[in-house]
Amino acid sequence: MNKKGAMYVIIVGGGKVGYYLTKALLQEGHEVLVMEKDRKIADALIEKLGEMVLCGDGCEIRTMNEAGMGRANVVVAVTGDDEDNLVICQMAKRKFGVPRTIARVNDPKNEELFKEMGIDQTVSSTRIIFNLLEQQIETSQVIPLAALKKGEIEVVEANITSGSPVAGQKIGQLDLPPNTLIITVIRDEHAIIPHSDTKLRIGDSVIAMIKAERERELRAVFTGEQS
Repeated sequence: MNKKGAMYVIIVGGGKVGYYLTKALLQEGHEVLVMEKDRKIADALIEKLGEMVLCGDGCEIRTMNEAGMGRANVVVAVTGDDEDNLVICQMAKRKFGVPRTIARVNDPKNEELFKEMGIDQTVSSTRIIFNLLEQQIETSQVIPLAALKKGEIEVVEANITSGSPVAGQKIGQLDLPPNTLIITVIRDEHAIIPHSDTKLRIGDSVIAMIKAERERELRAVFTGEQS
């Protein structure tokens, strides 16, 4: 059985992003279906994930109906084609009434178009990497790594030092600012998918997403210093 509050998430695109996102969501108790139109890729995914993989074109109504898109809480389009991702998210919202759609944007020039067309959230790895290269990143306990245009969100890295008030605490115990999303914990150069009972250790780095205006509050949580 799924955990209380679990969502039904449809992921369109069975590449590395789709595969690892599926694994992470499953580990959290969500119901997930991956749609992949390439038969070879779909067969490889079926071997790893089983019946939660559907081979079909995510842009087609028939495949969307087969996937049960009408009951999906979230649709995530992460194919390598921006046009497909836009069509998938638009159809999910307009045809099936999906409450939330998230699209991968491969070409940053398409970000504004996606927003204008009503896509709830876009993620551009190209934009994030560009911002990383563009910024002069200084070593500190809390480092703004990239500003995401959608909603003025920042990706922040917080290093857990011996003086950090959260060292030894579980993530579920942290008094975080509203709408903070803990993405991952880096420990001994390995990424850990965080859970509420993940205990933070000295030397850990926590990667989080937060509204830009709340970044100072997050700084205070991890450092104990009030700005």
